[in-house]
Amino acid sequence: MRQISRCSGFGWLLIVALAFDHSFADEGMWVYNQLPTKILKERYGFEPPAGWAEHLMRSSVRFNSGGSGSFVSSTGLVLTNHHVAADTLAKISTAEHNYYRDGFLAKTHADEVPAPDLELNQLVEIVDVTDRVNQAVAAAAADKAQATRQAVIATIEKESTEQTKLRSDVITLFQGGAYHLYRYKKYTDVRLAFAPEFSIAFFGGDADNFEYPRHDLDMALFRIYENGQPAKIEHFLKWSTKGAADGELIFVSGHPARTSRLLTVDALKFQRDARFPAMVNLLRRREILLQQFAADGEEFARRAKKDLFGVQNSRKRSVGQMQSLHDPRLFDAKKSAEVELRFRRVDSPGDALIFDPWERIAAANQHHAHLFKRHMLLETGVGFYSDLFSIARSLVRMAAEDVKPNEKRLAEYRDSGRESLKRKVFSPAPIYEDLERAKLMDSLAMLIEELQHEPGVLQKALAGKGPVARAVELVNGTKLKDVEERKRIAAGGWKGIESSTDSMIVLARDIDERARLVRKELETSVEEPERQAYGEIAKLRFAKFGTSVYPDATFTLRLAFGTVKGIDDGDTKIPAWTTMGEAFEHEASHGGQEPWKLPRTWHERKSKLELTTPLNFSGTVDGVGGNSGSPVVNRAGEVVGLIFDSNIPALANEFRHSSDVGGRSISVHSAGMLEAMRKIYDAGKLADELGR
Repeated sequence: MRQISRCSGFGWLLIVALAFDHSFADEGMWVYNQLPTKILKERYGFEPPAGWAEHLMRSSVRFNSGGSGSFVSSTGLVLTNHHVAADTLAKISTAEHNYYRDGFLAKTHADEVPAPDLELNQLVEIVDVTDRVNQAVAAAAADKAQATRQAVIATIEKESTEQTKLRSDVITLFQGGAYHLYRYKKYTDVRLAFAPEFSIAFFGGDADNFEYPRHDLDMALFRIYENGQPAKIEHFLKWSTKGAADGELIFVSGHPARTSRLLTVDALKFQRDARFPAMVNLLRRREILLQQFAADGEEFARRAKKDLFGVQNSRKRSVGQMQSLHDPRLFDAKKSAEVELRFRRVDSPGDALIFDPWERIAAANQHHAHLFKRHMLLETGVGFYSDLFSIARSLVRMAAEDVKPNEKRLAEYRDSGRESLKRKVFSPAPIYEDLERAKLMDSLAMLIEELQHEPGVLQKALAGKGPVARAVELVNGTKLKDVEERKRIAAGGWKGIESSTDSMIVLARDIDERARLVRKELETSVEEPERQAYGEIAKLRFAKFGTSVYPDATFTLRLAFGTVKGIDDGDTKIPAWTTMGEAFEHEASHGGQEPWKLPRTWHERKSKLELTTPLNFSGTVDGVGGNSGSPVVNRAGEVVGLIFDSNIPALANEFRHSSDVGGRSISVHSAGMLEAMRKIYDAGKLADELGR
């Protein structure tokens, strides 16, 4: 693997220091109601024609399981990554038919397999509701600000859902500087049409992950149905058979999950010193657990494979992100940017703030560091690593929240999200008791190690037993594998929860009070002070930069742009493309050993392939996790690629844009997808639909 050296320290610092100067680099994950049209015109001479942005917006979809996709035919085909489809592939696989490993092709519509609980969201409209939210909060007493904000957001979402029949989510932007209402059309009849083998979707395995060059066919196709028939789609993307040229302008429309570019220095220190070390240790622990479980045999490996892949991917990404936070140049640049904004307060008396937001954020993060592990273990469920427990908690909280007015419920239990929640809770996806016991045993052991100062929680969690015996008791004592039993419990409301003797329901019920207290403390002592403080900082940022700033990623639809570009650091030159022929060369250079072993189908059909066909390509487009499965399009809005990864320097994208220091997005090439579908997988009929 050719190594990529970094640019000089001064150059890197300059790039970060100019993080808000969007004329310097192709930076930004832009909201669709505030696109960088001026930058595109000045830099690339491109003015999106009327309807271009709305068409791309409505051609894009979000996977509620995590990831992005796009409509690529008028008959409901949706393109995404194999690793975004992994959740569905694992759930529909059996010991006899391992679709996750071996791939899947539906020859006819009748052969397409329903995804058990998948929901796709198509963004239809964005409405700025900032004034309504802020006016309601301003009219409330200071100690009622948080409750008032939650109530008005719940009211806006409910009103919108009832009026439009669309999924309606109020999204917090700029960490509290703005609030936008996102309206989505939901698709819940989603069926798998095509996926290649895991070994080509993740060719090179963990060793090649977050590297470039890559040689992967990380793609999958679903089809959405309405009223039992393939949906008729108005907005879908055309397909480019040749792809984009080196240096050509490209766009990515996807759902980046999270960035932290607007955080203060103190908030980044919390990420560096508390959040990332805890997450990396957790992921390493889970990786070992799942590897040990998978080592017991082929069927054990199949059951654990999807979880193990996700954990390994998250571990490598988190390590890279944590390392970027240990570069002092990042903090030097952030400090300079903060000083500049603070001077703004002195230079512009009209923008005077009623408190120092940076000091308030610093205090909140000190408290967060004290609270973080308890919240992670008790409220996010890390201490109870079990699908059965997650279902039990949802049932317990559904019953408890349903007796409250909608505006006073926990956000995830409001009316606006009820149908999506029920799809998850009542999913018929398989649950494997042996894997549940192994996961729960390890997480209970972690509870003992980390929560010794919470004897009451440990007593309820363990019931006087060790982690192994308690995990066996909990899994053997629940009937929640049965979907009808879940529905029966849900129908019983809170009285049914109170009287239940189901082991998982009892556990979720017993620890719920403590978990809620930890959540409430986080919301009151950390999130609310931060939201108020970032709201004040946003005022200064808007005054200085106007509309040339973009918010941090929130798993909502964004548009990014860049160019097709390889890597040339002066010592090593890596072209923008890899080819199908180079995939065979890459296999040979590693002796054809796993994970550099191409599928049998590739070798059987090698003679039919045009080996110079591009397979993967790299570009400067700004993106992070959640962009997986996003379409890459040219100026004409045609699909030229499919994002599936980035390289290691781009892992720093959570905190800064990285393309000028070697950061690259990595995509499957449009021509490579067609070549493989037609000549390797006998999927010519599906290939003929693409873009039509």
